[in-house]
Amino acid sequence: MGEPRRFRKKYESPFKPWDVSLLEEELRLIGKYGLKNKRELRRFATELSKIRDVARQTFGLPDDKRKVITSQLLSKLYRMGLISENATIDDVLKLTVEDILRRRLQTLVYEKGLAKSIYQARQLITHGHIVIGDRVVDRPNKIVYRHEEDKIKLNPNSPLSNPDHPIWEGMRSE
Repeated sequence: MGEPRRFRKKYESPFKPWDVSLLEEELRLIGKYGLKNKRELRRFATELSKIRDVARQTFGLPDDKRKVITSQLLSKLYRMGLISENATIDDVLKLTVEDILRRRLQTLVYEKGLAKSIYQARQLITHGHIVIGDRVVDRPNKIVYRHEEDKIKLNPNSPLSNPDHPIWEGMRSE
């Protein structure tokens, strides 16, 4: 009978997909942040463009409506960890894709030292060795909110939580 869900693209393709500078930048970001493919990168670029569109649209609104939407947008982005507490709409317009990629679970696991490489961080997450609080998270692309950042740790039920596990062999000497 078919799949009842309607699968839709969650990203927009670039206007010039074969532009050399764009290809080089995409390849650099994919390598630096351990993305699986360009689709993941473009999904975050689309999310950023939607955030920036909301920020730009507030300039044409009446003052009372603009203040409400601006405060909602700024508080959401602050909770996500993308901007500081006293940021303005101009700071929202200065956001880059790299700012969003830094808030991914995979990147934060690597930066906390729970994995030797960004690729190992992805593997640990997808295999269920990483928890946020007491909840196992197996999506490397999850955007980690500011209040969740300090709750990232190894799953206590995982065999990797044993300090004598071979995965920690090279990390002990460093």
